[in-house]
Amino acid sequence: MVIPFKHYLTFIFFSCLSLTSFAQERATITGIVSDKFGTLPGAKVTIEGTTFNTTTDVNGSYTFKLEEGDYILTAEFVMYNSVSKSVSLKVGDTSTLDFILETGFSIDQPISLGTRAEPMSSLETTAPVDIISPQELTNATQIELSHILHYLVPSFHSTNQTISDGTDHIDPATLRGLGPDQVLVLVNGKRRHNSSLLNVNGTVGRGTVGTDFNAIPIASIERIEILRDGATSQYGSDAIAGVVNIILKKQVEVIDIVGRTGINKEGDGQTNYFGANFGFVLGEKGFINISGEYRNREATNRAGNYTGSVYSDIPSDDAALINTNDFYNTTGYKNQRIMEIGSAQTQNLAVSFNGESPISASTRFYFNGGRNYREGKAKGFFRLPKDEDRVVLELFPNGFSPQILTDIQDDAITAGIKGVKNNWNIDFSYSIGKNALDYTVNNSNNASLGIASPKTFYSGGFRYQQNTSNLDISRNYDWLSGVNIAFGAELRVENYQIIAGEEASYINGGSTYINEFGDEQPRISGAQVFPGFQPENELSRFRTNSSGYVDIETNITEKLLFKTAARYESYNDFGGQLIWKLSGRYRISDAIGIRSGFSSGFRAPSLHQVYFQNISSQFINGEIIQVGTFNNESAVANEAFKIESLKPELSRHFSLGVNGKLKNNLSFTFDYYYIKIKDRIVLSGRFAQGYESILEPFNVGAAQFFTNAIDSETSGIDAALQYKKILGNGKFNTSLSGNFTKTRVVGDIKVSESLIGQESVLFNREEIARVESSQPNYKINNLLSYDIDNFKIYLGNTYFGDVKFVHPEDGNPNNWVLNKLSGEVETRDQKFTPKLLTDLALSYKLNNHLEFTLGGNNIFNVYPDKHTHSANIDNGNFVYSRRVQQFGVNGSNFYLRAFLKL
Repeated sequence: MVIPFKHYLTFIFFSCLSLTSFAQERATITGIVSDKFGTLPGAKVTIEGTTFNTTTDVNGSYTFKLEEGDYILTAEFVMYNSVSKSVSLKVGDTSTLDFILETGFSIDQPISLGTRAEPMSSLETTAPVDIISPQELTNATQIELSHILHYLVPSFHSTNQTISDGTDHIDPATLRGLGPDQVLVLVNGKRRHNSSLLNVNGTVGRGTVGTDFNAIPIASIERIEILRDGATSQYGSDAIAGVVNIILKKQVEVIDIVGRTGINKEGDGQTNYFGANFGFVLGEKGFINISGEYRNREATNRAGNYTGSVYSDIPSDDAALINTNDFYNTTGYKNQRIMEIGSAQTQNLAVSFNGESPISASTRFYFNGGRNYREGKAKGFFRLPKDEDRVVLELFPNGFSPQILTDIQDDAITAGIKGVKNNWNIDFSYSIGKNALDYTVNNSNNASLGIASPKTFYSGGFRYQQNTSNLDISRNYDWLSGVNIAFGAELRVENYQIIAGEEASYINGGSTYINEFGDEQPRISGAQVFPGFQPENELSRFRTNSSGYVDIETNITEKLLFKTAARYESYNDFGGQLIWKLSGRYRISDAIGIRSGFSSGFRAPSLHQVYFQNISSQFINGEIIQVGTFNNESAVANEAFKIESLKPELSRHFSLGVNGKLKNNLSFTFDYYYIKIKDRIVLSGRFAQGYESILEPFNVGAAQFFTNAIDSETSGIDAALQYKKILGNGKFNTSLSGNFTKTRVVGDIKVSESLIGQESVLFNREEIARVESSQPNYKINNLLSYDIDNFKIYLGNTYFGDVKFVHPEDGNPNNWVLNKLSGEVETRDQKFTPKLLTDLALSYKLNNHLEFTLGGNNIFNVYPDKHTHSANIDNGNFVYSRRVQQFGVNGSNFYLRAFLKL
């Protein structure tokens, strides 16, 4: 039985109220945490050997009430070096203990990702870990998490997609050029659930399922750790490219309120943002931190003026009808546009909480979770009045621009107990995550219903739920120079559902029309732009995954660390697999170290990839085609095409790197990686010609499937430099980082015996290029900030490498077509050249409570290259590519932000 989400919230709430400490407090410690330039609100102060901790208030002050005794207090703040001090208290004492912290490097900061021992710095780990600090999150010029990471982390890629159904509202996110389903996301170290959306359109990550980063409010995040290494043996399936760990705020006694409004230079895409975060003491020694966030983004439109026919394929007749009906004033768009191409409209509301309460001196209860609700509105291809097979002229005499309204609700909650028993660290937790997505089609028709067709349809949706139980146990021994032994287990239960739409969204009503030759023809069934899921597509599937791991970290000497990890994962539908990792680190000196690792990986197909099935309207070579995606259970896949059952992906990962710091001003990292993936799961190309008789009963013109079609190899380099200095009366920080990566499909395309000779259809050159070159092959980031007195200036530059669109048929020059722009017969392939985008922000701190920022994204209004072949422009509509994206097509955006701290 699945317990309703609201009942878990009730349980957590009352548990928090009841868990308090009854210790007698007879002495007080108070103090201020600051740096050379002022106080540090939100700094963490802990007491060694206890669960007692707090954060400083808006004035940098903290207070503890304690019993008589000797204590060691530590003050820390991300990107600062921690400081510890001791104090002795007697009954009735009020002691003052102030801390002055000095700025440090990210590689000096303690990190929990990649190790089961006590948190250690990147200088001590065996794998590279990036830290996105609170300062970087505050300075960020974006308002969505995936976009913030896109401009801060060179190896991370995520940008808005367009004309791609639900993918318009859930941005695919990748790491090191791999797929969205090959990066694992954690929140406070616990596995985050995936989205219910499967990307089936022609975007980055086609055929994959990822995590919705933008469901996590930025207001709730303290910092982010990104492990750039294969880590499936440590954290489980999906961690092939790496792991992103989002750490939530713990601060109390401080209220942060942020308001922001912005607009694009083109006058569209207005954004409004409001976020709030506050915390308070729970009981005597615990805390709860709560965040709320509202985001609203209006649509952007970078479509070109339409140049094709509207009412008739006879130019003179068409021109007359366009003029008579005043067509371009009926479309709802400016000038001669008939489409909306760019970032879709979204409205987002989120709430999040994070807290803990001590149960005893060595045990604490912790919890976190939240809810995100998003409404999206995207547009599809304009249905022109000349296309009577899909337009009911009595309802839409001038055609129509269909809308896809997407409702997305994302819920998550985690609760656990962490403590020490007989010197063993024990952590038990239970997490529930659920994502629901529903489609409503508006301003459309089901042409097969004729004039009886509604204009609005509920087309169905998806549900995905993940329940995860974790038990982690570890202990440190004084053997050699220190040995940490960790082991644990995880049980995961998943459920994937497809929800059918209302009957009118998919039914074939039998309406016909008379074509230009006087013949009666059937009209297309289903709601135009997104036909509803049919009852035979409706399903609910469960599966379980159980795993156990052991992780041993051996400090052979103070300089040499050796790590071994092994994990056995077992799925009830895909069997089991043993995976492992060997890694090491050698510290040449206290400030320089080298590291290396070799590991295996295992990723079972997602439930979505196994069971997804639907019919969608897709734009192919200038025509709208009904495309059926058939799962491995279907008769079409099994009997007609004899597609083999899916297998897990297996991977190998090698890394070698060096990092360190010079004096106290410069730090550096340099890492090489190689990743090989066998039996990679992809969505096939569309089978159409020669299969008409098979497809006709399903009212589709093409069919596609999931299959283990390819092997791939990815190699690359991550590098970063960070420099800091006290310059005059201010703080100067700058960093230069880059990712250079190359992925290629290796070996032959794998097909079943019945499809031998159809390799170029199963996975054509466009799909190969989507894996190899649809993401920038390199990205370089430069960040600069300078704080002086009440002013702060932030400058960010991001240089995006080239991407390439490859047309599926243009490997043969005989298939090249006339380019009306040049007058030559040319290939439709195109490389989009590198671009540099610049962000700038200037902040002024009015007092300790209020700060204003005036800033801009892409201040020089840089756009990707325009299409150079007329066939790719599609009668003027697509000025820019929708297939490959470096950074979107919004252009400059300027904003005003107010930040209030109370």
